[in-house]
Amino acid sequence: MTVTFHVLGPLEVRSAGRAVRVSGRKPKLLLATLLLDAGRVVSADQLVEVLWPRCAPRSAQANLRTYVSSLRSDLAGADSGPLLRGDGSGYAIDVPDGALDLLAFEDLAAQARYADALALWRGAPLADLPGHPLWDRRLEPLQELRLYAAERLIGQRVERGDHAGAVSELRALLTEHPYREDLWSRLLLALHGGGRKAEALRAYAAVRARLVDELGVEPGAELRRAYETILTDEAPPPVPHQLPPDVPDFTGRSEELAALARPFTIAVISGAPGAGKSTLAVHAAHALRGRFPAGQLYLDLDGKEPAELLAEALRALGVESPPATLHERSALLRSLLAEQPMLLLLDKALDADQVRPLLPGNDCAVIVTSRRRITELPGALQIDLGELPTQEALLLLGRIAGADRVAREHEEALAIVTACGRLPLALRSVGARLAGRPGWSLAVLRQRLADDRLGELKEVRASLDRSYRYLPDEAASTLGTLGLLGGSAQPGWVVGPALDRHRADDVTDLLVDVNLLELVGTDPVGQPRYRLPDLIRRHAVGREPDRAGLARVLAAWTATTEHAMERLPTTVFSLTTAVVPRWRLPETTLERLTSDPLSWFDAEHEALAGAVGVAAQAGLAASAWGLAAAMVPYLDLHCHLDTWQRTHTVALAAARAAGDTYGEAAMLRGLAQVALYQDRYEEAAAGFTLSRRLFRELGDTRAEATSVCGLGAVSQFSGGQARSLGHFRQALAMFLAAGDQHGEAFARQAIGRACLKSGDLAQASESLGQAMRLAQELGDAHREGCVCLQMGNLHQAMSFHRHALEIFESLGDRHCGAYALQSLAGLQVARGELAPASAGLERSLLVFQELGDRSGEASTTQLLGELHHSAGRTGLALDYLKQASELRRALPV
Repeated sequence: MTVTFHVLGPLEVRSAGRAVRVSGRKPKLLLATLLLDAGRVVSADQLVEVLWPRCAPRSAQANLRTYVSSLRSDLAGADSGPLLRGDGSGYAIDVPDGALDLLAFEDLAAQARYADALALWRGAPLADLPGHPLWDRRLEPLQELRLYAAERLIGQRVERGDHAGAVSELRALLTEHPYREDLWSRLLLALHGGGRKAEALRAYAAVRARLVDELGVEPGAELRRAYETILTDEAPPPVPHQLPPDVPDFTGRSEELAALARPFTIAVISGAPGAGKSTLAVHAAHALRGRFPAGQLYLDLDGKEPAELLAEALRALGVESPPATLHERSALLRSLLAEQPMLLLLDKALDADQVRPLLPGNDCAVIVTSRRRITELPGALQIDLGELPTQEALLLLGRIAGADRVAREHEEALAIVTACGRLPLALRSVGARLAGRPGWSLAVLRQRLADDRLGELKEVRASLDRSYRYLPDEAASTLGTLGLLGGSAQPGWVVGPALDRHRADDVTDLLVDVNLLELVGTDPVGQPRYRLPDLIRRHAVGREPDRAGLARVLAAWTATTEHAMERLPTTVFSLTTAVVPRWRLPETTLERLTSDPLSWFDAEHEALAGAVGVAAQAGLAASAWGLAAAMVPYLDLHCHLDTWQRTHTVALAAARAAGDTYGEAAMLRGLAQVALYQDRYEEAAAGFTLSRRLFRELGDTRAEATSVCGLGAVSQFSGGQARSLGHFRQALAMFLAAGDQHGEAFARQAIGRACLKSGDLAQASESLGQAMRLAQELGDAHREGCVCLQMGNLHQAMSFHRHALEIFESLGDRHCGAYALQSLAGLQVARGELAPASAGLERSLLVFQELGDRSGEASTTQLLGELHHSAGRTGLALDYLKQASELRRALPV
């Protein structure tokens, strides 16, 4: 036997048509509280508050358990009845489908089966119990839904000519709401429409007397207008109350609601799919109903022509045969509303052209919802909805799925909220899923969202599908490309190569206007940046991924990066070939973007690193390694070794997977350079050796020479000065053969440095002098600084070192600047300038430690120890010298 519960009236429990006795007032209060939140856990503290509203006894928790046990006994006779369960924090009752009249009423009302829904009511909810403020959260929206259903049913009866049925419904409502003037006015008009004029006039006299005697007020405008209609024997005009039901668990949007509570003529609510535009509009409209007793019109604009919508509105206002033309219909609507201001809710508008003919004049108010930002309506209040704040999103999830449940599994709930993009539509979808599955832990849903997010969020996917209905093909294609680029913000110019054309601002603006693309700000070089919200991005990739567009965007990143790279102070180790795909932006755009190449790289290097990963994942190996290689001069100059390592590692794997030998060699050479900087000499030597062999097999002399230079540096740092000098002289010959003057300048400076180390000062001076002349001819300020640092060891030491330091600091090269500080400090110690020497060494030490340069850290620590020793600070000196010794022991031999 299935037990049924009835709360729409006095509390009743029935089984097989017979009443089930619930023993005592407290168990009844307990049952009522649980039924109002059926399927959800109600905390023990809340239950105690309901059972003992004034002062709970010390034994309240024990007594509560007793009442739960008593209630279980009363309900035990049903074979397939309710499940009364506890979970440690409180209790819940699970009822079968159709077994609770409250839930059945809500389901029937949602299906517009108003007569069946209202038939379930037997009076005020829980009329035989004293009630409690905790119940109001559930009962107040329920009463609003009942009134809405009754108004719709009454309207349907009047339209069918069933005035007697409408009168009967209205009188039943007025017994519970005797001061609702809108119900009285509808009763008068229903009586009049049914030919009962005298009865209608008596009803007006009765309600007027009650209002005057009991409240001290005269009837309001709507009720007086109904009375005047009866006196003049006019046909009663219909009063539309068309707002959809309000949601009982509306959450957040306090600022937006406050804005809509202030007087306005037109308000436009826009936002991304799933942001809750219609829900906010309906909620705000219900709050404004009292200001518009003449009625509220609701029109669903989705896919409809203005003429069709005007006819719908006019019929709602009693016009059986609307005029033929759009202009006449629009004018008639304004005329009808001139003397009876109404609230209009225009839902799902496409654009301003669709809305304009529907706008009334005078004191009406219009709320428009649209996915597009409709800014062409003068004076309109603009409300743009984004994601809910995290705490409001959690609160909404808790109100639907159960607050205690969300609180118990806070981390899982937070992950679910994040996966839903904090969008109300998605949160309602998953919350309803959880509410219908009380046995699930939140971890189950979290994992399902991780496995197939849009598969779980079917309502969101359907909403996003509808967004494509009015999108031009180019806009849809752009979404597919941007989706493949990942979740990071992209500069606006990427839309051009995505569509294979040079100006695409029209498509970008459209996507922003329809809230599918989010403008997140402007970067330091003045470029607007855009981001696809995560759910929109996933949907776009699943719907129309445009791999050709992605390849063009990556090719544009490569060409633009190379253009910026060529303007950097040094480009000696850049490696690329003609086979790398390139898509060139307009020259004016390139010039604007890269006029300050360092600022451009600072703004874009994270996006560039992300693009390398995207290219590698998409199997576009040449774009992956070509872009990674183009970044090297900047990464070297600003010591972004982690980014260098990360980009080259993923690009190397892509090149090997594609059988791209040149890409493999270029990435090996770059990774070897990072290993060299981090004192991993064996790894560096292996990388330089393998890349040299591959470049030689490919016949690229210049690229091979860069690997030979790397071997020379490994030998030099490992103590093999003669072998180092041999590598650098070999590299010089190769650079000369390839006609690479930048490489020649590097090799001559390296030879000068090696000769200086071995004591051949004449050869050192000659080589460094040649390197200096080349650097100045080429405008290579960075190379000039490196040469200055070495020449300072030959003559005019202080001025050369200071000039080198100035160059490195102006270029933002902290690594070379740290070595310049170290060398300058040695000269300052020799001249007795200990204070500036100590400050410079401390600065260089911080840089070496931050960059992971252990040899630089060791040598600087040694110099600090010697400085403090010469200053007589023996204890401090010993600490530094001991630390330097430990650092050197940790270095590779």
